[in-house]
Amino acid sequence: MKNNYNDNNRKQKTYTYSEAKVKAMAYCAYQERSQQQLRDKLYEYGLTPDEVENLIADLIGENFLNEERFAKAYAGGKFRIKQWGRYKIQQGLKQHRISDYCIRKGMNEIDPEEYYNTLRMLLQKKKDGLREKDSFTLNSKLARYAISKGFEQDLVWEAIKESGEEP
Repeated sequence: MKNNYNDNNRKQKTYTYSEAKVKAMAYCAYQERSQQQLRDKLYEYGLTPDEVENLIADLIGENFLNEERFAKAYAGGKFRIKQWGRYKIQQGLKQHRISDYCIRKGMNEIDPEEYYNTLRMLLQKKKDGLREKDSFTLNSKLARYAISKGFEQDLVWEAIKESGEEP
């Protein structure tokens, strides 16, 4: 049976430079965006590479687009809302092609004390949900969980030891 809705046959609307600029300004005003996110969106609008780069430069000049501001918002949001660790946040920023300088600025948004308390809270919450009797297996599961959330291995084991569950 053939599907009537096919993405390949759908016509993509192309925009003029000025139409694309208005749409891009709204796109950036809605939430912080990385240059790469905007670049991808502008190519969807059918702009040429030169037009895309000129439009990005215009939006940076008008402060609609700011990589440092994006990095701070991304790092702060992923930590506070999704409770990601530093490593996972850094990987996410790298996928957005953010500069190392902006990544460092973004990571400074995370308070070390709040970070450690969040890790301890996550471990406690996970521990409460496990029915493991063997402390070695329990600790392994806890560590695997926290490391998968992007927390540093040495910090995870320190928090597990501190909770008194070391075998």
